[in-house]
Amino acid sequence: MPQSGLVLVPEAAYQVSMSLFKNSAVVAAMTMISRVLGFVRDILIARFLGIGPIADAFFYAFTFPNLFRRLFGEGAFNSAFVPLYAKKLEGEGEEAARRFSAEALAVLLLSLVILTLVAEIFMPALILLIAPGFADTPEKFELTVLFTRISFPYLLFVSLVALQSGILNSRGKFAAAAAAPILLNIVLITALMTVRPWFETTGHLLSFGVAIAGIAQFIVLAVACQRLGALPRLPRPRLTPDVRRLIRLGVPGAIAGGITQINLVVGGIIASLEDGARAILYYADRLYQLPLGVIGVALGVALLPELSRRLRAGDGEGVERGQNRALEIALYFTLPAAVALFAMPQFLITALFERGAFDTAATEATAAALRLFALGLPAFVLIKVFSPAFFAREDTKTPMRYAAVGVAVNIGVSLALFWQIGFLAIALATTLSGWVNAGLLWRRLSALEHFTLDSQIRRSLPKMALASLAMGLLVAVLAGEAVSLGDTSLVRIAALGIIVALGLGLYITLTFAMKAVRVPDLKAAFSKRGG
Repeated sequence: MPQSGLVLVPEAAYQVSMSLFKNSAVVAAMTMISRVLGFVRDILIARFLGIGPIADAFFYAFTFPNLFRRLFGEGAFNSAFVPLYAKKLEGEGEEAARRFSAEALAVLLLSLVILTLVAEIFMPALILLIAPGFADTPEKFELTVLFTRISFPYLLFVSLVALQSGILNSRGKFAAAAAAPILLNIVLITALMTVRPWFETTGHLLSFGVAIAGIAQFIVLAVACQRLGALPRLPRPRLTPDVRRLIRLGVPGAIAGGITQINLVVGGIIASLEDGARAILYYADRLYQLPLGVIGVALGVALLPELSRRLRAGDGEGVERGQNRALEIALYFTLPAAVALFAMPQFLITALFERGAFDTAATEATAAALRLFALGLPAFVLIKVFSPAFFAREDTKTPMRYAAVGVAVNIGVSLALFWQIGFLAIALATTLSGWVNAGLLWRRLSALEHFTLDSQIRRSLPKMALASLAMGLLVAVLAGEAVSLGDTSLVRIAALGIIVALGLGLYITLTFAMKAVRVPDLKAAFSKRGG
């Protein structure tokens, strides 16, 4: 049977494809809702904060919650916890799995409480570490310390949420865990729309909102675990052999899985030397994080349990299919997203953010940063697809070592170019770091014969690239024409929606016409028999 489409149709491939599609679709749908609400949140933040000193202070305060949310909440913690928990669940039974999760919870909670207390006490020193440039601006420095102290407890709750998510994902329940981040956006949007006048600044309001959102996420997932009868009890903290193994795997796994966010933190440290740079990078980051979160994170979260099960069953062929289909799905959606972000960054930012305190100068600066981030988007998604192949084999050290190389590249390029091109050096360094990391992961998997591109993806990838370039040309021309339509928010957003729809329509039409994806194969993948 032909294999030129996006999805394999033989019966042997059906279970891999269908399971991966279904679980990825659940995570992607919830992530899409979260990211759309996140845009609404950021539009409001841009309107009320812009890129001034209060914005800089809040975004640095938000660095730690964001870092831990990405490290833990978007699959990095799962890189260690899911394989171990799933092995207990399937190999030793329900009671052993519950005992392991309880032991992990006790040690994690104790560690987080100590970390939170120490950080609250020594917060000024911590801020000097992540924002050394603020030392010369006492008012901004004090605001950053205050905002971080208010929002820091979010770290505790989002880390516990990650453990709860791992329990749910291991049991094939992806919806609740994927929906948890939506609460953060709902809380902040509601606060901005209702009680903002009651606070001294919008930064104060947002900091309290972040902390409250963490509590809400924890409660929702605790209820979801309780309904499955999988809510772990809280025993006395003990470093049992299983917990020690979780730590040995989890620390390098978190570093490797969260490398993109770690690079942004490194970039943020350097950005503190330039006024407004942190806010500019934040807004640009939010835009390219949409496809990264919806596609890369969704595939990574769904792929890890799938590969773990296949490896335990000795199904090497299924592992190979799963990785190839995950890569193909990722590139099918990522390539056009990257091209579109590169082709029309200024109009995109104008439509979404340019109002109130966010002026034309802020738009131009953010667009320049977004263009550079867009060049790295495929690499960031590839990291999310390649890393689970190591994690499923309980190898978290190899991705961590490659992540360290990426961080070194990031720091070196940022410092070498920052004094010439400012914050753009940070965006460029982040992109180069991503490609270095992705390339090293790919090379190692190939050397170990754990991953080989199959004939299907070799045929479809050039067609996807050609269709993406054609789509990019179209949206660039349309965005240029749309500038003259009007300057009201409604007109801009409507024009942006039309441009995106036309670009997406052209891309889909071309990929079907060139048989990069075929209707019979899609029908087979989603039919009950699978071909």
